[in-house]
Amino acid sequence: MPSTWFLVLCGFSVIGCAVIAGVLLTFSDFVMRSLDGAKTAAGIEVMQGINREVFKTVFMTLAAALLLASPVLIGYAYVNLPGPAATLIIAGGALYIGGVLVTLVFNVPMNDRLAGFDCSDAEGAAYWTSTYFPRWTFWNWVRVIASAASAACYLVGGAWLLQTR
Repeated sequence: MPSTWFLVLCGFSVIGCAVIAGVLLTFSDFVMRSLDGAKTAAGIEVMQGINREVFKTVFMTLAAALLLASPVLIGYAYVNLPGPAATLIIAGGALYIGGVLVTLVFNVPMNDRLAGFDCSDAEGAAYWTSTYFPRWTFWNWVRVIASAASAACYLVGGAWLLQTR
């Protein structure tokens, strides 16, 4: 029988991963297309501002908390839980961590490079059009899927545990 703190952390992670997936979804679904549909300089300038402000947000605090919770859930599930519930919770943690790795390996370097351009610079406009917008959006979709799948794994794994309690 799992500990109460584990079930609470699992529930928090379901909600947190779903919220993260929702925020990321808004970017891939319409924010990035809207920025790309604006004048290129405006899109670049707004995205540079978003990339500066994101570090001061509840979103980032939640993302970091989930990054800390995921290995705890993985470790507890591996050591203490049986069969499908353990597999689902381990998969949920691995998917979330994988999404964070995508962020660090792909999205953050592109954000850093974009930050170095003047928004009215022709080189920055070329980078935005040919590289940043299509690639950043693609990798953001990967993050959406990873976060949503993580929430689903935590939800089904937690429900499995509660049914067998």
